[in-house]
Amino acid sequence: MNKNIVTYLVKRFLRFDKDQPFIFLSAMLAFLGISLGVAVLLIAMALMNGFDNEFKKKLTVMNYPLTILPKFYGSVNESLLFDLEGEFPNLLFSPFVQSSVMARSGSNLEGGYLFGVDMQREKSVNSIVAKAIEDKKFKKFDVIIGKTLQEEFDIYKDDKLMYIFTNVEPGAFSVTPKIKRFKIKGVFDSGLSAYDKAYAYTPLSSLQAILHMPSNFYDGIHIYSKKPQEDIEKIRKFLPQEVIIKGWWEDNVNFFAALELEKTSLFLVLMLIILIAAINIISSLLMTVMNRRSEIALLLSLGATRGEIKKTFLYLGIVIGVSGIVFGTVFGLSGLWVLSNFEIIHLPKDVYPTSTLPLDLSLKDFIMIVFGAFGIVVFSAYYPAKKASEVDILTVLRNE
Repeated sequence: MNKNIVTYLVKRFLRFDKDQPFIFLSAMLAFLGISLGVAVLLIAMALMNGFDNEFKKKLTVMNYPLTILPKFYGSVNESLLFDLEGEFPNLLFSPFVQSSVMARSGSNLEGGYLFGVDMQREKSVNSIVAKAIEDKKFKKFDVIIGKTLQEEFDIYKDDKLMYIFTNVEPGAFSVTPKIKRFKIKGVFDSGLSAYDKAYAYTPLSSLQAILHMPSNFYDGIHIYSKKPQEDIEKIRKFLPQEVIIKGWWEDNVNFFAALELEKTSLFLVLMLIILIAAINIISSLLMTVMNRRSEIALLLSLGATRGEIKKTFLYLGIVIGVSGIVFGTVFGLSGLWVLSNFEIIHLPKDVYPTSTLPLDLSLKDFIMIVFGAFGIVVFSAYYPAKKASEVDILTVLRNE
């Protein structure tokens, strides 16, 4: 019977009152504010996660999941490569030699890195470079460059590109930098202009010859792993003391920490939209309490308990808030579906890692948004409900 009284009163107080339209208007504003806040939060968190994952995917490819390097000075040798391939058959390895260079074409000059790699092995660890390599046959001093550098220099396949190496050679009266012309064999596009401008790949033997390195020595080994954070510990235990292993995330800690901070800040700021909307719930319920003081006093005098009055207004606020959360969730998820299926917004590919909006709403973020909004709604409804249950029966009935 008590439950029926509370349900009846909630339905009654939700109706539009012609004498007090501002109460209904305030409740509607609270409903719309919460709906908008939840929808915007869902879309914003999906976008942040999407960009975060897209950057990680691109950086994982171009920085490689794991890299073995000499601890101090020296090189990684072929014997270590064979030992690793025998010990970890589930992983893919690609040795490399690296040199800082200046690329020159006409009057254009650009700094970067030239990697000497085994093209067949590199195809297995770098999907971006693999598309540029395809089934091409590479000769000595052929090179693969990034799309950004190609467009900046306005050069094409089979054109010549000069590289000036940081290594110097002694001459008769001075030292001169090493200079070598390479033939462009292909172009790769990672989606990150910084890498497309700075990185270039040539056969391993080309760079070893220029740097006067033995064919069985390397500057390091790139490793492809689906679970790099687990495999790094296994490989570290196997490696000799002369070399170290690094994960791609170790060189990008600050970048992803900044992204995480930005995501948290955005979540808190957008939660303020829901908090501001919840203030309308407080004002709406307080106006309802003030307008219904005589009815509340009469109900209490007829036998209704203060707990039932408190529940009535608490449920009233929760109904308004939860309705807004449900509508906002539906609206937000619908917006995500539209944005993911239709190319409404086009991003400049030279600025972002993708030309379309990357969306990825995690279950954790979804639960935090819904339960966070619900907590704000309950908290907002509690104070007006408490004030309603504290109505003085004698004072109200005497004056009204």
